[in-house]
Amino acid sequence: MRRSSGPSPRVRRSNPNGAWAKSRRQRSVPLDFLVVQAFDAYDFERSAMPRAYDSDFVLVNLFAEPIGAPMRPDGINELLNGCSRRAGLSETIAPHQLRHAFGSNIVDAGGSLDEVAELLGHASMSSSQVYLHPDPPRLRDAVERVAGPRERANR
Repeated sequence: MRRSSGPSPRVRRSNPNGAWAKSRRQRSVPLDFLVVQAFDAYDFERSAMPRAYDSDFVLVNLFAEPIGAPMRPDGINELLNGCSRRAGLSETIAPHQLRHAFGSNIVDAGGSLDEVAELLGHASMSSSQVYLHPDPPRLRDAVERVAGPRERANR
C-alpha cells in the first residue's frame, strides 16, 4: 500500500470496542485540513487526561468511564445526536450518513468512482455508484464538454 504524503489514519476491519469497517482490507485514508484542525482541538483536550492520552485509539472516552477506552459505536451515535441537536437539525445525523456525504462530496468535487471506491474501501467500483447524484447543471456541463462535429472538423 502506498502511503499518503499527509495525515492518514489507518482503517482496520474490527476493533476491541465493537466498531468495524465494511471492508476487510486495511487502508489509509487521507484527511483534509478541517479534519486535522478538529482532531487537534480534540487531542488538546485529550492530552489533559493521562488515561485518555496514552490510548492508541483515535476516539476514546473523555467524559465517561472507562476514561481512555475506545469509544463504542453507541457512544459515537450519542455524540452525533448531541451535535445534531446543538446544530438545530430536524433529524439526527448517523455515522453512515457522514460516510455517504463524504463519498458524494468526492464525486461532486470531480472525483472519479475509483477514487471513491479506494477511499471508502469498496472492493468493487459498482458499490461506489450509489454516491453518484448528477444534478442538472452537472449534466449540462458534461454535454458541453463533448466537442460537436464542427469543433472536431476544425481541429
